[in-house]
Amino acid sequence: MIPPARRLTALCLLGAALTACGTTEQEHPAAPASRSPAPSRTPVLAPGPGGLTPVFEHGPRTRGKTVALTFDADMTADQGPRAASGERFDNPGLIRALRELKVPATVFMTGSWAEQYPAEARDLGRDPRFEVANHSWSHYAFTADCYGLPTVDAAGMRADVERAYASLRAAGVPHPMPYFRFPGGCYDQQALRALSGLGVTAVQWDVVSGDAFATDADAVARQVLDGVRPGSVVVLHCTRSAAPTTEQVVRTVVPELRGRGYRFVKVSELIGETGTGR
Repeated sequence: MIPPARRLTALCLLGAALTACGTTEQEHPAAPASRSPAPSRTPVLAPGPGGLTPVFEHGPRTRGKTVALTFDADMTADQGPRAASGERFDNPGLIRALRELKVPATVFMTGSWAEQYPAEARDLGRDPRFEVANHSWSHYAFTADCYGLPTVDAAGMRADVERAYASLRAAGVPHPMPYFRFPGGCYDQQALRALSGLGVTAVQWDVVSGDAFATDADAVARQVLDGVRPGSVVVLHCTRSAAPTTEQVVRTVVPELRGRGYRFVKVSELIGETGTGR
């Protein structure tokens, strides 16, 4: 989880604890392993040398004032019992705020969260204002020493991503995006090689909001406003239990950035604007 600090390392602490967004709660059977995302015309980056999974951090700085708000809906493999006991891993107020403010957004969702909250996953996946992307199934780290997260070994990385896509589809997300966010933001060459051939673009960020575990919404909003530049990708979270200030942050940041001339877009538009997408 990310404490409210400017250090990039703080972001990865979202790790095992952070969870997600939605509107109601239901349980759903675990989805079986499945294929990689279906080919589409959605912009993605070309593979790197040797077919390595490409990594996207921000859009072009000279193509106008665009900014993408992204929200990690991450739930670890062992948090089901906590949800069953009443801990809230959704944030309907945040989703309502995004709709009221007419802000498009990209939600990176773990498969385990989609299985816990299929109604919310389906609702987000069928709303054209949002795009739902892959945040792994387990939210286990894809590298060692990733801020205390359990790790998935190289042999299991591809299967974990494929299982997440299966869970998203089973929950009713009709077109999960070919974008993947590494749990904790941690990756290395081995992880990029393991996902080669899946057709996904790994999406990182250049603005750390610091919303996880934050209690001072004004401080988080200032951090976002100070960090945004044209083409920025902002990482935020949507969960009442671990990021309780995020709705208020969004309600503060959105009008301020619009007043500065920024236009809110989804990650897919930023990738398309790079000129290297396909």
